[in-house]
Amino acid sequence: MNQEFLVSAKPDLQKARTAWLSALAGERRLSALTVDAYERDTRQFLQFLTGHCGDAPGLSDIAELRPADLRAFLAFRRGNGAGARTLGRGLAGVRSFLRYLERRGLVNAAAAAALKAPRAPRALPKPLTAVDARKVASGSGQLAEEPWIAARNAAVFTLLYGAGLRISEALGLLCSQVADMRQGALRITGKGGKTRLVPVLPVTVEAVAEYQRLCPWHGEADKPLFRGARGGALQPAIIQREMKRMRSALNLPETATPHALRHSFATHLLGRGGDLRAIQELLGHASLSTTQVYTGVDTARLLEIYDAAHPRA
Repeated sequence: MNQEFLVSAKPDLQKARTAWLSALAGERRLSALTVDAYERDTRQFLQFLTGHCGDAPGLSDIAELRPADLRAFLAFRRGNGAGARTLGRGLAGVRSFLRYLERRGLVNAAAAAALKAPRAPRALPKPLTAVDARKVASGSGQLAEEPWIAARNAAVFTLLYGAGLRISEALGLLCSQVADMRQGALRITGKGGKTRLVPVLPVTVEAVAEYQRLCPWHGEADKPLFRGARGGALQPAIIQREMKRMRSALNLPETATPHALRHSFATHLLGRGGDLRAIQELLGHASLSTTQVYTGVDTARLLEIYDAAHPRA
């Protein structure tokens, strides 16, 4: 059934929705893309209610919403092909709007609060093979013509794969931290201000030393370790673009990204018998459940080998 109605809400509800969208952009300073997404989500919801209730809804109709009405909306959207993530984001927009109305004493948002968002299936990380990861992190695998830039890229990739750093953590390193690196460990402050101690392999120390030897920019202790071509702090987009070039040159899969090197670090450690708790600490995950996703990767790989090699498979 076509739900594209010209009128999707009565004037009182339309006025409240317009004020809410203005508040999102003005008072809460959400990005234009987020406000657009919330506008679209609530427009779809009101269009659905127009068909569901038989008339354009007003504030009184919103006040009488039950969890069953919201479940019907999610079922309608799923029937039109929306996945779990899209449904979850759509429900978040509707909840935000209803909470706004509740704070102004216009409705009760209990129905939305009682409804759980659909659970999105957790996608397994896609690590590189050990051979491909070593190619990316090697000095000989770099494509940059300037020797110091090639050495810089190799050092960054080596930190991502050899120490499991996020790209923001690697590019956030200061010159003063090289001394700690030479002692075999780095103190990294990651997401949520969580600090962890990361062992540094000799090959990583060597890669960073080679980069420093060739780099024309010699910064002070509190300056960024990794520099762009003009001497400023190296931006993530540069490393991401370099990895994209390497995908083609080294025949790597499309899933080969700088972050895939961090996935490779964890998966290869686990495959060699690494302890899950220790890997959690090395990655800086707040919850073990986040790290456990790598057990799925390892199991998937074992099943592939089993299917390919077992005589009865």
